[in-house]
Amino acid sequence: MSEMLPGEQAAEAKTARKPRAKKTALMYAVDLLARQEQSSAKLREKLLRKGYAEEETEAAIARLVEKHYLNDADACARQFAYLYNESRSSVRQIVMKLLQRGFPSELVKACVPADTYEREKAAALRVLALKYKRSAEPRKMMANLYQKGFESAVCRAAVEEYAEAEGFA
Repeated sequence: MSEMLPGEQAAEAKTARKPRAKKTALMYAVDLLARQEQSSAKLREKLLRKGYAEEETEAAIARLVEKHYLNDADACARQFAYLYNESRSSVRQIVMKLLQRGFPSELVKACVPADTYEREKAAALRVLALKYKRSAEPRKMMANLYQKGFESAVCRAAVEEYAEAEGFA
């Protein structure tokens, strides 16, 4: 029995390992969904980018839809509700974010409530409170809000209310 040098032992140990079996598209998709909710379009994109065949990708997505692990309408509604209720983003920003996540436009638009004015004004006030002193230049505050996707009427109302509250702070 001959003695091996440490480098040779490591090389032999590497070759003795069994190669990992490549995950199927379905297994990989389930792993992705376990980490974060996905739209079917984004999941398809990730599977194809990973190198899975289009047929295998479509079969995996069909199976996930069949088993109710993947439902774009429910996922879009949940994500919209979370962002609408918990963030200081404008509705326009939320819509763009969901479109970038691969949700169809009609699903995203269906989530938007008919009257968003009060919510938008409250979100704009939160943005102003985090970024500006009450004595800041109103034009700068309005420009910032407008860049964040708020409607001009909301920008004006939020800036006026924020500046008027100066005496109460």
